[in-house]
Amino acid sequence: MMRIAGIQMACQEDKQENVKRALELAEAALDRGARIVCFQECFPVPWVPSVCDLRRFSYAEPIPGETTERVGELAKRYGAVAICPLFERQNPGTYYNCAAVIGPNGELLGKYRKNHIPQMPNYEEKFYFRPGDSGFPVFHIELATLGIQICWDNFFPEGSRILALKGAEIIFAPTATSAPAAIPRWERVIAANAISNGVFIFRINRVGEEGNLHFYGRSFCLDPYGEFLCEPSGESDGAILAEIDLQMIREARESWAFFRDRRPEIYGELVER
Repeated sequence: MMRIAGIQMACQEDKQENVKRALELAEAALDRGARIVCFQECFPVPWVPSVCDLRRFSYAEPIPGETTERVGELAKRYGAVAICPLFERQNPGTYYNCAAVIGPNGELLGKYRKNHIPQMPNYEEKFYFRPGDSGFPVFHIELATLGIQICWDNFFPEGSRILALKGAEIIFAPTATSAPAAIPRWERVIAANAISNGVFIFRINRVGEEGNLHFYGRSFCLDPYGEFLCEPSGESDGAILAEIDLQMIREARESWAFFRDRRPEIYGELVER
């Protein structure tokens, strides 16, 4: 068995205060035995894409950078792994919605850049972010093989399938969603991805009020059968803990043999425009 954690919190305008609060919550999870922690989407800053505002590009930061260094110090102290979703500045004019993966020695193991960028009221993401250019990397750590799908990515099942085929056992899904009417859709689509790929998926969502947005939390972890390992969280700051047994992946894939029965040679239409 292994304990993993998701960190959900409300954000202020002050980036440094947000990082401080996130590290406090992560430390509480690590003190309770978590070996991997994942923060919510763009965790150190307010939800930047709620409006189109050139001044908000100032929230972006490089990777590696100050935030990854601070998280790395905590990861090294506990010998843990941390997934840090950030507003990444590659260079002026090139920005990504990204997640950095920090190893147990505090080192940067790599990063995933969100591939599917939505555009809708309060989610003006195309104004800020380029689509990801790194495909679907997996991160091999001693504990497990990890994948990441950031928010909107979860509605494109091809990504979860690619990650599973590349060996991902746990997919972390940091989000920033605020429409309570869509809660059942989020839970169903993530459950479908977990079931069809025989993986654990941990969704970590924001909480708090930002302008006219109400981030509702309901972070949760699903097992490879699509069942809740922990009940969806409430709407307060906190660390959500889940106990996982990687042996369940083999059991699920042997009893529901989707990987055996899939036929990639007939799926060519998927890549036709």
